[in-house]
Amino acid sequence: MPQPSIPPLPLAQPPPPAPAAGPAAPGVQVRCAGCRMILSVGPGVTEFVCPTCQLPQMLPPELMTRARINNPPPNQSSVPAHGIDPTKIQLPCANCKAILNVPYGLARFSCPQCGVDLAVDLNKMKQLFPPPQPRPPLPPEEVNEVAIEVEREEDEGGPVGETFTDYRPPKLSIGPPHPDPIVETSSLSAVQPPEPTYDLRIKDDLENSKALSCLQIETLVYACQRHLQHLPSGARAGFFVGDGAGVGKGRTIAGLIWENWHHARRKAIWISVGSDLKFDARRDLDDVGAACIEVHALNKLPYSKLDSKSVGINQGVVFLTYSSLIASSEKGRSRLQQLVQWCGSGFDGLIIFDECHKAKNLVPEAGSQPTRTGEAVLEIQARLPEARVIYCSATGASEPRNMGYMIRLGLWGAGTSFPDFQSFLVALEKGGVGALELVAMDMKARGMYVCRTLSYKGAEFEVIEAPLEAEMEAMYKKAAELWAELRVELLSASAFHSNEKPNPSQLWRMYWSSHQRFFRHMCMSAKVPATVRLAKHALKEDKCVVIGLQSTGEARTEEAVTKYGLELDDFVSGPRELLLKFVDENYPLPEKPEPLQGDESVKELQRKRHSATPGVSLKGRVRKVAKWKPASDGESDEESDTDSGHESTESDDEFQICEICSSEEERKKLLQCSCCGKLVHPACLVPPITDLVPEKWSCYSCKEKTDEYMQARRAYIEELLKRYEQALQRKSKILDIIRSLDLPNNPLDDIIDQLGGPDKVAEMTGRRGMLVRASSGKGVTYQARNTKEVTMEMVNMHEKQLFMDGKKLVAIISEAGSAGVSLQADRRALNQKRRVHLTLELPWSADRAIQQFGRTHRSNQASAPEYRAGPTLSAYNYDSSYGKKALMVMYRGIMEQDNLPVVPPGCSSEKLETIQDFITKAKAALVSVGIVRDTVLGNNLIAIQMSNGKDNGKFSGRIVDSDMHDVGRFLNRLLGLPPDIQNRLFELFISILDVLIQNARIEGNLDSGIVDMKANIIELQGNPKTVHVDQMSGASTVLFTFTLDRGITWESASTMLDEKKKDGLGSANDGFYESKREWLGRRHFVLAFESSASGMFKIVRPTVGESVREMTLAELKNKYRRISLLEKARRGWEDEYEVSSKQCMHGPNCKLGNFCTVGRRIQEVNVLGGLILPVWGTIEKALSKQARLSHRRLRVVRLETTADNQRIVGLLVPNAAVETVLQGSFSIINLCHTLVSICLQYKHSSIKYTFTHAERASVNIWS
Repeated sequence: MPQPSIPPLPLAQPPPPAPAAGPAAPGVQVRCAGCRMILSVGPGVTEFVCPTCQLPQMLPPELMTRARINNPPPNQSSVPAHGIDPTKIQLPCANCKAILNVPYGLARFSCPQCGVDLAVDLNKMKQLFPPPQPRPPLPPEEVNEVAIEVEREEDEGGPVGETFTDYRPPKLSIGPPHPDPIVETSSLSAVQPPEPTYDLRIKDDLENSKALSCLQIETLVYACQRHLQHLPSGARAGFFVGDGAGVGKGRTIAGLIWENWHHARRKAIWISVGSDLKFDARRDLDDVGAACIEVHALNKLPYSKLDSKSVGINQGVVFLTYSSLIASSEKGRSRLQQLVQWCGSGFDGLIIFDECHKAKNLVPEAGSQPTRTGEAVLEIQARLPEARVIYCSATGASEPRNMGYMIRLGLWGAGTSFPDFQSFLVALEKGGVGALELVAMDMKARGMYVCRTLSYKGAEFEVIEAPLEAEMEAMYKKAAELWAELRVELLSASAFHSNEKPNPSQLWRMYWSSHQRFFRHMCMSAKVPATVRLAKHALKEDKCVVIGLQSTGEARTEEAVTKYGLELDDFVSGPRELLLKFVDENYPLPEKPEPLQGDESVKELQRKRHSATPGVSLKGRVRKVAKWKPASDGESDEESDTDSGHESTESDDEFQICEICSSEEERKKLLQCSCCGKLVHPACLVPPITDLVPEKWSCYSCKEKTDEYMQARRAYIEELLKRYEQALQRKSKILDIIRSLDLPNNPLDDIIDQLGGPDKVAEMTGRRGMLVRASSGKGVTYQARNTKEVTMEMVNMHEKQLFMDGKKLVAIISEAGSAGVSLQADRRALNQKRRVHLTLELPWSADRAIQQFGRTHRSNQASAPEYRAGPTLSAYNYDSSYGKKALMVMYRGIMEQDNLPVVPPGCSSEKLETIQDFITKAKAALVSVGIVRDTVLGNNLIAIQMSNGKDNGKFSGRIVDSDMHDVGRFLNRLLGLPPDIQNRLFELFISILDVLIQNARIEGNLDSGIVDMKANIIELQGNPKTVHVDQMSGASTVLFTFTLDRGITWESASTMLDEKKKDGLGSANDGFYESKREWLGRRHFVLAFESSASGMFKIVRPTVGESVREMTLAELKNKYRRISLLEKARRGWEDEYEVSSKQCMHGPNCKLGNFCTVGRRIQEVNVLGGLILPVWGTIEKALSKQARLSHRRLRVVRLETTADNQRIVGLLVPNAAVETVLQGSFSIINLCHTLVSICLQYKHSSIKYTFTHAERASVNIWS
């Protein structure tokens, strides 16, 4: 309810000079929150306005009660009257007699002067006062366009800060420095790990041998320290080594095993991705001095008990792969059970999940099932709760979903903010990149995570675009047309043979999977010429080459060798063999009919007819029929049945009569038809039969019917056979077309051949054999990759050694054969030439790409590698919420359901016919790759013609809902289109995506990760406030409050403009501008100068400094006009600079009041650092209530104080949300600590200070 109006906020007065003697002056003295002047506030006044800076403010809560007690209000108000408000009722106070303006309808209120409670009888007052006049409508609110623009710029965030910083162990100084520069992400660098308390037993050995660097020893200390703790669930806590590829995780693991060995924990399990890595494990153990520890390869051992007499493994390291972990014998014995039995129930030794990203699919995407590997990793942890678990991978947490098996980290479950992993996953996916950063910082602060990586200083990166040569372009176009024609053919064939195998769903599943593999091979082959050129150029520069790919084409090669023999004319074309196999195995054919076999078919038909005739036995004899006899009343049903059965055995010759003459004579001469069973005399037949009759004789009627049926049957079978042969001919014709098509060879074989053959190229893949060109140069021969001296199991290790020894200077690697392999320019290797890493084919996921790049960039290298990659889709994550929305917008535009937000490539907005022509071709292209469905069959033929530029008319169709957001399907199907329309569709998709991302950035909804908050002055206010303390690690959640001055003085702005002019980089349009419109009687001023991007201008404002967003010249001139007089610009600039220190750009009546920061030069910023997960729910609740949309999402920011360069990274908490965050997370102890620190801070001062938002919130909670 509204209250009686009170006088406007009084002006506080500067303190008068102190009198020589006498009582103290009434009221209290405070320091202004804006200009910091000391003010005297009158008795009873709690809200006031500073006379100097005009900043409205209130007394601190601790002074409000004391002011009222020490200075009771006088009976008469000393405040001058403010006149009559005609919109209210004027009533006298019953106590102080002051005239009050009382709103209509208010029955109870307190006098704002004397505080007495008053009541009004409204029924009596109606007669005395007329009803209030309706208030005139408020004028429409004036929209400050510049304020909206600045707000959007602030919502976009500041510039994205540096990604990495140099790393050194912050709290340990044991061991030598790492042999190569190491860096850490800037977010993690702002977090300190807990104090190290664990004392290594092998510390002296390590310091003497220098086998481990300081950061590897740091990992040992924190991992062992973490293993001393237990989770609320009772299981032992685990540790996550997230160091990047090549840092030296293998040797760190060896150090952990050696440390535990000294604690009498003599059993350890080491699980990795490849059996070859067992030799690396042996090497790492030897390097740290643990040569006495044996390494047992589990795949070489039987399934019996490991500690039995026959096997004899009682201690040491059992090394196995993730494939072995899920393996079992024919008798049902599993490796997992074997390991659990060997460890025993109280096992407290190490379980190392090396390259643990192999278990990442424990919680797959919707519609998929958990992998056996993920389930096995989860099970062995559950069955050995006291085991010391180490998760080790450079890409173990590339997505939150991939962390499902890391149950020993204690991030979810009992004692956390998340009851289960699913709730943890939902929270992180909702929070975006910022949430992932916070989780990593949280883990490091608790001492459960380290993540360092090799610096890429010295490494070179270059994106090479392989041009599509004319020959390859023609080949690709023909292949795309062939697949479109094949789809039409399969649609026709499957519709004609709808009841035949394969079933439609199986057919199209095989079609699209083969389609995707085919064009993936085509894309790889298109890059082969450029790859060979780059490789040869690197070899000429005395470098060596590593080529990365994913698919080897082994399956197609083996099929071709099986089909054609070991000697072939040329290398196998993977695309051709794949297409041939698909058509050969999946082309719909009708079932081939069985031909009739002459007389045998007739006899078989007669036999079937005879067997279906009642009363006739299989041999042509008449069945005996029981005589009927009426049953007597005294006989039961059972007796009747018995009698009937008994009489059925008697002779029935008296029933045999001729069907023609009905005579019973010459019964022995009667002939019985084997089909219908009729009995006739031979003489009664026309013509009569005089010759001997065969055993299975048919009457003339049956014979005639059989002949007619057989004739129709033969005609039907001939028709089926004709249809079958026609379908077979069509299939054969398609196969001939495929064989005649010019398609590229297998890229792997082609590259090896062009770079000198197997003698010059080291191959580290998973295939068993390869095609080698004959010495004569004609033809190729299939041969095994291994030789008599090298087993197939060791062939990749042998090839690696040849490369590292410099005997082969080119290496080709695939994921299957190179996981964990080191191919860097190792200082210990003979071949220390610089590596040139070419990526012919990138993996499907970023974490796998990181693994591949990590093969050539590792510790102890003589030189950093050069990376040469083809164009990738790394600019954006296309399969994101924005990508899905862009795809839907594009589809709806092409289907003419909505307008396209951008002009399609190759079209003009002035020529609408070009846009319509593109839409027609795009729709036809989508039909040809099956995205547009439910079209008339003929339209698919039209689609092929239209994609070639021929418009044969309109057609109907639809895109199903599941395809509208399926970016992966769109990108895969897109490959099956001719290059021209393929490129245009992709460019359209990218253009729409750019528009959506830019809009999201403007609206403040784009997740940019960590953002740097820049200002001229950044100061930390007071001491940070501890919000939460983790009982297990001692880490805390801390609230920091900063004061930022973002403005640019007139002098600084003038200097910036002068420097531009001196350097000769300025343009004619550089200078000071003022807004064309006024808001609240003011104009806004900016400094604009041309940026490095042509036609774009940087904007500098007096209130917030340089804007992140640049402006075009047209937009600049549309909103602002240039100021020719510098004096006018100076006055306007300085005035806006001064006003912005006290209020936002919305003016003094802003709805958000002091909480609004839009355009405010001096602002208060609250950052929550340290542990975030314990208060996650409180933060989400507080942010959800914010007025501005940009304040509702998690934003991770980084600030660096200008005085002492203290760097803080944490979660930005809007000022309006501080109180809610503290209410949900402050404990009484923390609250008392805060109050005590505040009291101590001001204890010895007679001058009182106004509180910050955080301090005021904490006091409000206490009260």
